[in-house]
Amino acid sequence: MTGIPTNGTSDLSTPPPLLSALDLHKSFGPTKALVGAEMHVRAGEMVAVMGPSGSGKSTMLHCLAGIVPPDSGEVRYDGRLLTGMSDAERSALRRGEFGFVFQFGQLVPELSCLENVALPLRLAGMRRGEAERRAAEWMARLEVDDLSRKRPGEVSGGQGQRVAVARSLVTGPRVIFADEPTGALDSLNGERVMQLFTAAAKESGAAVVLVTHEPRVAAYSDREVIVRDGRALNAERIG
Repeated sequence: MTGIPTNGTSDLSTPPPLLSALDLHKSFGPTKALVGAEMHVRAGEMVAVMGPSGSGKSTMLHCLAGIVPPDSGEVRYDGRLLTGMSDAERSALRRGEFGFVFQFGQLVPELSCLENVALPLRLAGMRRGEAERRAAEWMARLEVDDLSRKRPGEVSGGQGQRVAVARSLVTGPRVIFADEPTGALDSLNGERVMQLFTAAAKESGAAVVLVTHEPRVAAYSDREVIVRDGRALNAERIG
């Protein structure tokens, strides 16, 4: 591990983390999902969170995103204590500064693809015309602008995931949380989604927390964090 102090001192060689988890513990009934897990993500960095099924990697993502509160420990975002925020404050972060991509996209079936991408902006109060203009720009970057008027049920899985990626980026988030974004795709479509996702995230400057069990997907990241038995071990990219 390099550049992440744990004793409260600063390291001038690297920027401070944008998002940090410190000594997280989380149990679901008798099952311990996280046991003292720690993780740090810098601005603009893509970090792959890997581990076997049931290791706690998705729970780690949900705690980092403020979706699930840990039983103990801290999550800090941009110097603020996320675990000390109200539900309303965490919801505001998820609407504006956080973006999400899930395994099955979770697009709204009744809306067109363009309306799905524009939805976060509309929920934030933006006028429809401006929201859809920005949505169209992101759809073009993800190479799905020709699907604007189609509904999610009319597009392929790979196309739907590109629409979901566009939706995650449209608000200009500082962090994107992606949970197995290619898990429901074949290898060819998965590779194309990751190529476009990585390029778009880098262009926007967003940090990415990417949960995956696939080494070929993790290879797109800058660094890997291995979660095993509820604990996290950082691994710097070599080469």
